[in-house]
Amino acid sequence: MSDRVFVIAEAGVNHNGSLDLATQLVDVAAESGADAVKFQTFDARLLASTNAPKAAYQKETTDRDESQLEMLRKLELPRAWHAQLQARARERGIEFLSTAFDAGSLQFLVELGVPFFKVPSGELSNGPLLWRFARTGKSLVVSTGMATLSEVEQALAVIAHAFNADIEPADLDEVWKGWSSPAWRASLQGRVTLLHCTSQYPTPPAEANLRAMDTLAAAFGLPVGYSDHTEGGLIPVAAVARGATLIEKHFTLDRELPGPDHRASLDPAEFKRMVADIRALSQALGDGRKAPQPSEWDTRRAARQQVVAARDIAAGVVFQRADLTTSRSGHGRPAIALWSTVGQLAARAYRAGEAIDP
Repeated sequence: MSDRVFVIAEAGVNHNGSLDLATQLVDVAAESGADAVKFQTFDARLLASTNAPKAAYQKETTDRDESQLEMLRKLELPRAWHAQLQARARERGIEFLSTAFDAGSLQFLVELGVPFFKVPSGELSNGPLLWRFARTGKSLVVSTGMATLSEVEQALAVIAHAFNADIEPADLDEVWKGWSSPAWRASLQGRVTLLHCTSQYPTPPAEANLRAMDTLAAAFGLPVGYSDHTEGGLIPVAAVARGATLIEKHFTLDRELPGPDHRASLDPAEFKRMVADIRALSQALGDGRKAPQPSEWDTRRAARQQVVAARDIAAGVVFQRADLTTSRSGHGRPAIALWSTVGQLAARAYRAGEAIDP
């Protein structure tokens, strides 16, 4: 398994209903060095009812007088665009992904051949849709924004049921009965990655709570990544330092564009810099073994001291402590061998400052 951190450039709904803008987002994602670009696929009529209120951040960044349904209608990604954007992504050497928010959209993406699915935080508790996600047979990246640890466990139990049963559960008791099976729990391995997330746009750094990644990893033994909504690129880079295997981050062409997610997104230059920082940090983490690095050997030879004569020494005499000291000479006995050299016979004469032969 590769140790490379998988970076998802989250275009989301930042296309603002424009195919040209969506295509530019694919190009920017590829140029940034991301591994994938991701959009959102939904039918606004199924996602929000007529009277569903907006979240506070959506009211601040969009028309306060329109409903959530009206806002979402403007942000739908038409199905006719998907194949074109997928082809563009493949042409640019990255994966095309999209998150489904309803069963019809999920089936559409299955037929499109999306390689894996990201389950959005809002659907973590949507058992029927979660079960369908798992039944696709694709690997899942499960976002856990707004969730308690028990809600995450319940979601994993539903996924395990879908991996191991042929029909939907009759009730939660059936789900939990399956979860008690070690084999069912083990079926998540290699197929599910958890994403720590704070579902606020933008997220205050004090609420990023990166240590929750450790809690998720310890509780479920699954790979953990981070879906970031803070401003700037610092926090996702820090998440990689804490062990995130996957990073998802919103990006936009311009944070001043209208729409709910632009303000919490990185512009193209910022996103490219974040990806570069993640790649550099991933290399800097290394393999954990403490040993000289290839570039250190020359410095090691130049910087370390060896045993040298503290004064002129005649051949055949017994080395005394006062005869010996240490200095950088580039060859000879290592400094730590000084003590064991005391009491040995000098095989030849040495001048003061000359390295003692090995």
